[in-house]
Amino acid sequence: MTQCDKFIKRIFDIIVSFIGLIITLPVILISWLISAVETSSNGFFIQKRVGKNGKLFNVIKIKTMRKVSGVNTSVTTENDVRITNSGVFFRKTKIDELPQLWNVLIGQMSFVGPRPDVPGYADVLTGKDRLILSIRPGITGPASIKYKDEEALLAKQEHPESYNRNVIWPDKVDMNLSYIKYYSFVKDVNYIWKTIVG
Repeated sequence: MTQCDKFIKRIFDIIVSFIGLIITLPVILISWLISAVETSSNGFFIQKRVGKNGKLFNVIKIKTMRKVSGVNTSVTTENDVRITNSGVFFRKTKIDELPQLWNVLIGQMSFVGPRPDVPGYADVLTGKDRLILSIRPGITGPASIKYKDEEALLAKQEHPESYNRNVIWPDKVDMNLSYIKYYSFVKDVNYIWKTIVG
């Protein structure tokens, strides 16, 4: 990815995220209210994620899960007892992702790129794999599209956390490295389109 590629990508992110926030603000506010009522807490889910150059930032999403005593894993399956009734709908329709438009607008994320993970994954990559940290994490991307049914896949595994770390995560790393190496703006637009219609 050249400096010119990064510049065009950033301009696109700023313009589209700004327009997107204006259009979806009513949906975000209504979803926030529903989530706040159902979880009896702030309807926004705010969590530290690993961003560009390994710098931590607060990702913002609509809260789709409630706290359940004894359940502390960061890996989520489709039958996770923590997912709220509204959360099932928000996750299926991707409405929970809309607040991330703010993360994109202020430069913490991009529309397309590696998904921002919790500490313990991208930040501990070594060697050539750390190339992934050279770009902003994204709302969607080739790995996100391939694993759009990740929660259902993990629900079928006897040990979801182990499967995620030893099978899914290495595959995502390879896909994200390939995304950077063979980057094109046209592919970015295609990934966004696939995410919307898929």
